[in-house]
Amino acid sequence: MTTVIAVGLLSLVQSGSIEADMFGEARIIDGDTVEIDGERIRLHGIDAPESNQTCTVVGTEWTCGESATLALVDEIAGQSVTCKGGKRDRYGRLIAVCFAGADNLNAWMVREGWAVAYRRYSKDYVEEEAEARAAGRGVWRGDFMLPWKWRQSARQTAGR
Repeated sequence: MTTVIAVGLLSLVQSGSIEADMFGEARIIDGDTVEIDGERIRLHGIDAPESNQTCTVVGTEWTCGESATLALVDEIAGQSVTCKGGKRDRYGRLIAVCFAGADNLNAWMVREGWAVAYRRYSKDYVEEEAEARAAGRGVWRGDFMLPWKWRQSARQTAGR
């Protein structure tokens, strides 16, 4: 599922690396990826359930990956998005911290339980994760597989 929200791009080259400030309407790819002006942006320091990932609450499956995506769509709600980053991941996506107005979307996704702190790459959102977990928000209201473990399991299953 994707949602279209139009666009602008400003790229600066500083000391040999590309630093990008992107702003405008965002197309939401999933709970931790957006696209602005054709540029895919991976939200820094967080990992959201994959779009087709499910979680369970009291033994009942629910589409937590889709819910995470929809939560991000709702939080942005037609606002312009500003993303600030300077590195790319192995898929070529810009890694950035993104904002809707003054709200840090990366922190919001973790604080509301729609993503977890991606400690492999950053410890920036560990406190927000602890808050969401203690409050039982989002994926923390039931049982779920951490997104990176879910992807690994899906790859192993596909390889059989």
